Amino acid sequence: MEALPEGLTGTTLALLLAAAFAAGWIDAVVGGGGLLQLPALLLVPGMSPVQALGTNKLSSVFGTTTSAVTYARRVHPDLRTALPMAGVALVSSAAGASVASLLPAAVFKPVIVVALVGIGVFTLLRPQLGEVTALRHTGRRHHGTALAIAAGIGFYDGILGPGTGSFLVFAMVSLLGYDFLNASAKAKIVNVATNVGALLVFAPQGAVFWGLGLLMGATNVLGGYLGSRTATARGSRFIRVAFLVVVSVLVVRVGADVWTENVRPLLD
Repeated sequence: MEALPEGLTGTTLALLLAAAFAAGWIDAVVGGGGLLQLPALLLVPGMSPVQALGTNKLSSVFGTTTSAVTYARRVHPDLRTALPMAGVALVSSAAGASVASLLPAAVFKPVIVVALVGIGVFTLLRPQLGEVTALRHTGRRHHGTALAIAAGIGFYDGILGPGTGSFLVFAMVSLLGYDFLNASAKAKIVNVATNVGALLVFAPQGAVFWGLGLLMGATNVLGGYLGSRTATARGSRFIRVAFLVVVSVLVVRVGADVWTENVRPLLD
């Protein structure tokens, strides 16, 4: 069990802590903090992708838990939907994490870019989307759809992760009919479960730098607390704008990876 990577310098640690704080804030508002935190971890010399995923989950679980508690106190989300989703998401995230080292991320990234572009365009063209809660379904159909969302996105978070919070928020807004604020509140509860599920798999594999993850977790908590307070104070319109910004940045970031890993080698 290792605490810190051998190649970690004071400057790199400071950058990682700053990335964890920013990631906590972004995750709390609309999800997508992995866009900052995971690539930052991959910059550490000698850190494998699986170790970066595991350490990222350890840090993130503190921030998402803080955000979930803050949202619960201020928004009071319906736990009858959120908690069953969290249970399914925990199991499916663990399943995704168990095969994370077997399937290359390059296989998924083109699909993720297409999905993000579609989500962004759909949200942009529907300005009323997510302003108020107007549930699409009730009863068993509502809960069945919610559990399907949790299973699919939970598996994705375990196997790769970037944009999980954004995918959860969009699915709850578009498929279930929640407003952005309530969707974000529930997404945080589910996101705690996906982080824990993946961590339960990565930890026994020795794929977690505990000292680094806990240090980053401390700044992630601060970012998560401030972000959730900002989101609950500003409401659904603010979250919608933040959502579109994060999705746009995700498209650029993951799209650059697709270009480098898939398209450019064909042109050279």
